[in-house]
Amino acid sequence: MNLSVVEQIASSLKGNMTKVIKGKDTEISKLIMALLCNGHILLEDIPGTGKTTSAKALAKSLGCQFKRVQFTPDLLPSDLMGINFYNQKEQDFIFKPGPIFTHILLADEINRATPRTQSSLLECMEEAQVTVDGITYSLEAPFLVIATQNPIETQGTFPLPEAQLDRFFMRLSMGYPSEADEINVLSSQANASPLNDLQCVVTKEQILEAQAAVKEVKVSDSIKAYIVAISNATRQDSRLKLGLSLRGSLAMFKASKAFAAMAGRDYVIPDDVKAIVKDVALHRVIYNGYQIASNVHTLETIFEDLLSQVPVPIE
Repeated sequence: MNLSVVEQIASSLKGNMTKVIKGKDTEISKLIMALLCNGHILLEDIPGTGKTTSAKALAKSLGCQFKRVQFTPDLLPSDLMGINFYNQKEQDFIFKPGPIFTHILLADEINRATPRTQSSLLECMEEAQVTVDGITYSLEAPFLVIATQNPIETQGTFPLPEAQLDRFFMRLSMGYPSEADEINVLSSQANASPLNDLQCVVTKEQILEAQAAVKEVKVSDSIKAYIVAISNATRQDSRLKLGLSLRGSLAMFKASKAFAAMAGRDYVIPDDVKAIVKDVALHRVIYNGYQIASNVHTLETIFEDLLSQVPVPIE
């Protein structure tokens, strides 16, 4: 296992992206973490906080194919997947791949597309393959979907169902910058956006090597039991109508390994799990109805309660 590759890639990507995204080192690290786990990302925040810019900065930093699709109500599944068209010269049907056939796909404002189009991404995100007219086509690795959505404006949107949300490895929010960082952004974009000059710093081969290295990070039986205990706690908590799925447990397992690798360790400790649990879990659970009405508890405080109650392994 070559942990130096993981640290080198994380450092190179972070240094390159901070040229554009100011004051969001933690969020950038989590974007990189999801990439190392080959997991899809949902960027959810109000307009103008850097969701699309963050996705484009990550894509431009990678030596991979990148395509962007603006999701709208009239977008059809075939617009994403591709179609079979009749070629008169060849006198046969020929498959024309859609934009899903790429390494990095930016699904901008994903919740503006209809459920039919949203559901067409399920197979792609879970199995890295596309089925069109009964024929299955594999997607080349690495394959990463970065979706953005605005949680405030609901007019003309179609909320993502639980099955779709569960496919996203991690949900992140960029948030407002600090005053100093916002001034820094104004200064850096006085003449032109630094995004225009951003160069590739990591190759596709390096990404695949780093992803393989992350998989080799060791997780003890006690840490595995800790992850399962957290998941079970969400399933048994009366404040939650829907607890973590098995896919949620796997996301915790993978993300903690990536967190450890980025910290230079080839083994996971409980603090690694605590550091990533909210990012991989909050979008997978649902409040019970009365908590929504009273607004007493937030998902974050519920998870803090749960983490304080679940025994932490000491060996």
